[in-house]
Amino acid sequence: MPPYQDDRAVRHALAAYQAPDHRQSLWELWITVLPLGILWSLAGKGLAHGQWWVLLLALPAGAFLMRLFLIQHDCGHRSWFASARANDWTGRVLGVLTMTPYDYWRRTHAIHHATSGDLDRRSLGGVETLTVEEYRDLPRLKRAAYRLYRNPLVILGLGPAYLFALQHRIPVGLMKDPAAWRSVIGNSLGLAVLIGFEVALAGTPAVLLFHLAMVVVAATIGVWLFYVQHQFEGASWRRHEEWTALDAALQGSSHLAMPAPLRWITANIGAHHIHHAAARIPFYRLPDVLRDHPALSGKRVDLAGGWRAMGLTLWDEHNGQLVGFRTAKAGAYPAFAAVKTAS
Repeated sequence: MPPYQDDRAVRHALAAYQAPDHRQSLWELWITVLPLGILWSLAGKGLAHGQWWVLLLALPAGAFLMRLFLIQHDCGHRSWFASARANDWTGRVLGVLTMTPYDYWRRTHAIHHATSGDLDRRSLGGVETLTVEEYRDLPRLKRAAYRLYRNPLVILGLGPAYLFALQHRIPVGLMKDPAAWRSVIGNSLGLAVLIGFEVALAGTPAVLLFHLAMVVVAATIGVWLFYVQHQFEGASWRRHEEWTALDAALQGSSHLAMPAPLRWITANIGAHHIHHAAARIPFYRLPDVLRDHPALSGKRVDLAGGWRAMGLTLWDEHNGQLVGFRTAKAGAYPAFAAVKTAS
């Protein structure tokens, strides 16, 4: 599919959906926080009485925590309320629950939106992706490190732990920015208060077991969703001189097709191409865009395709597609094996 030519028409069409409905925003917040609070309370009481089976509640609780993060995400785009201050303070409070320093995350996420799909501006806020040529030019040890980094067990296992335990405690990428430090320190202090309250209310086991399990579930789902939104079969990456924001949004972000219950719990984030095209649209208006503008249905990826996308690890500039390590090593790159042997 060629790049979208009439950017003004697309942006004009999407502008009609960008005004938040405050009643809907508050309702979505309430129906996310309330079930999460109930699940946490039930688990805390159960663990206090030795009922270890309640750890199973970490699965639905993690899903609701992930949905809460997506509300925080919309606050970061100033799309949840009309007031910037209301968005920011709601985001900061939710950030304590999601273990995400709001202002620091908002900065890095803005970088992601401004550079997504641009081969010459791969920096903060995205999954590191090398071209085939860049990968084959690496020394053997660095190639092994990149292969390890792109392993699904690392992306979905160690990746979430790194994100919340390290990157959200230290402003990686913005180490010299005082505002970033204030954000992560403030978030960590708020988290300490929350954990102290949880321990006093339900005891240490509930915090160490249930809360940790809930965060791991939420983080793993969130990282997988983020991965599939930009790393999928048919994704588009361009050099900077050919890159445009709208084309990168509609061509380089996926439309993850999911059953209705999963669309609800993931706050319609599957329509990620629309979100990147107009980040000020609240998530509850994204289905309206798809209904009213079928031409903007985007590049659809189903759940099976999303899992297969975990094997797409390198950008093939020759053929304009993401490929796996085995494909990159195959006959299309006859020099690849020689380079590997020589290194």
